[in-house]
Amino acid sequence: MTSRGTPAGRGRSAGRRLGRAVGGTVLLALAVGGAGLGIAAVLDRVDLAAAPPVRCAAEQDGTRWYLATDQAETAALLTATTVHRGMPARAATIALATGLQESKLRNIDYGDRDSVGIFQQRPSQGWGSVEEIMDPVYSTNAFLDALDRVDGYQEMEVTVAAQTVQRSAFPDAYAQHEARSRAWASGLTGWSAATVTCDLREPDGAGDPAGVVARAERDFAGAVRATVAASGVVVLDGSALPGDDAGRTGWALAHWAVAVAAQHHVVEVVHDDLRWDRAAGVWAPAPEPGAAGEVRVRVAGPR
Repeated sequence: MTSRGTPAGRGRSAGRRLGRAVGGTVLLALAVGGAGLGIAAVLDRVDLAAAPPVRCAAEQDGTRWYLATDQAETAALLTATTVHRGMPARAATIALATGLQESKLRNIDYGDRDSVGIFQQRPSQGWGSVEEIMDPVYSTNAFLDALDRVDGYQEMEVTVAAQTVQRSAFPDAYAQHEARSRAWASGLTGWSAATVTCDLREPDGAGDPAGVVARAERDFAGAVRATVAASGVVVLDGSALPGDDAGRTGWALAHWAVAVAAQHHVVEVVHDDLRWDRAAGVWAPAPEPGAAGEVRVRVAGPR
């Protein structure tokens, strides 16, 4: 015989205790899981705060105009081509605005109908073969050849000059890129000193000075003398470039070197008494000023 308040009552009490224990375990697990999610979210935010965007900028009138590093490299080529051809900075602005509109300054192998390349040039319209247009040096010169044939392009609105060359279905679209293009053209042609910078992470390997030399010879069509000093530093001499303003030519080369820094693992660029340092990402006084008219480019060494 079972009396009231004996094993059955104790069973119900034990069940309640077990339920509370299980419930507490579940709540604890949820709390720990929630805390874990919260910690992960906090760590994500910390990581984001510790890793600023990798990008390049050209500053003009207090505004920084950003490009991704691969876009900056394309901008360096387009502008270097106008410099060694002796074309005005306006030509660089028009080329940059056109490239931004047509391909976002990327050498893409697709487009509307048979359009390809930085400027979305069409083989069927006489711009050359696909292989030729996909060569960024060829396509840049082809665009500038066509621009040079536009009478009075220097005084035209950017969008009008670009449309005269491109004959786009959207003739007014180039205007939206004018301010950004003007800032980059001004810096990369040397009219604005110490205005092109890049925010980059530490290089993932050693740089190749010979690669910087080859890139300079390509972009400036051999008009820039690039040599590797005993220290492994690349020295750029633009005295053979068109024009008689050595200071402006120097800044064109210095800004070019910063714009290609990501690809070529450049860690320092020195011009006159200023230095761009990859770690800081800004131009600051150089501990050892460079020789007049020269630009010194140092790449990352082996680890």
